[in-house]
Amino acid sequence: MARVLVGVKRVIDYAVKIRVKPDKTGVLTEGVKHSMNPFDEIAVEEAAQDVLRTALAMGVDKGIHVEVSGSDYETLQPIHVSKILAKIAQNEKADLVIVGKQAIDDDSNQTAQMTAAVLDWPQATYASKIEKGDKGITVLREVDGGLETIQCKLPAVVSADLRLNEPRYATLPNIMKAKKKPIQKLTPKDLGVDVTPRIQIVSVEDPPTRQAGVILPDVDALVGKLKEGGHI
Repeated sequence: MARVLVGVKRVIDYAVKIRVKPDKTGVLTEGVKHSMNPFDEIAVEEAAQDVLRTALAMGVDKGIHVEVSGSDYETLQPIHVSKILAKIAQNEKADLVIVGKQAIDDDSNQTAQMTAAVLDWPQATYASKIEKGDKGITVLREVDGGLETIQCKLPAVVSADLRLNEPRYATLPNIMKAKKKPIQKLTPKDLGVDVTPRIQIVSVEDPPTRQAGVILPDVDALVGKLKEGGHI
C-alpha cells in the first residue's frame, strides 16, 4: 500500500470577518475561530479514499504536528512549509504528498510546487481527479483553458482542487477513535528547517468600502446617473 502524506493548515474560519492589525503588519489571529483549510480537507478525503480502496484501514493513521509559535508563526511562509513537508516526506518514506492547492488565509498557492522542487519529485497541481495505475498516477487538472490530463511516476506531489471530491463529516465514533491515534510533535528546528522570513510584509490594508447601491425607476434615470458620475 502506498504511503500518503497529507499537509493540513490551520486557518481563520471562512465565516469569520477578517480584521487588519492596527500596525498593518497582518491580520488579527488571537481570539478568532480557526478551522482546517477547506482545500486541505479535500486532500485528506482523497488520501482516506485511497486507503479505503485497499480495505486495510480507514482514515488517517497518525498525525505529525509541527509546532510554530510566536513571531515565527507570524512570518511563516510557503518556502518554510515546503521544506518542512519535504523533510517529513523523506523521514516517513512517503510515496505521495497531497496538499490543498492553496490556503484561504493567504491564497499563496505555492506549497505544493515548492515541495516538489525541494524533493525533486514530479508534481500534479489543481487536481480534480486522481487515478492510480501500475506505473504511477493519472491526474485530471483544471487549467485556465479547460482540463488537462497528465501522468506522474511515484513518488509525486499533488495539490487538490475544489472538485476533486466532497470531504466527509467526521462522525462521533471516528472522532473518539482519533483520540487514540498517535500525534508526534516536532518543531522546524527538529527537522533542520530555518524559518527566517525570506520576504517582508510592507503593509496589509482593508479593502475599500463599497458605496451603497441605488435603485432607479427606469432606464432614463440610469443613463442620467451614469452621465452624472462621468461614466458615459
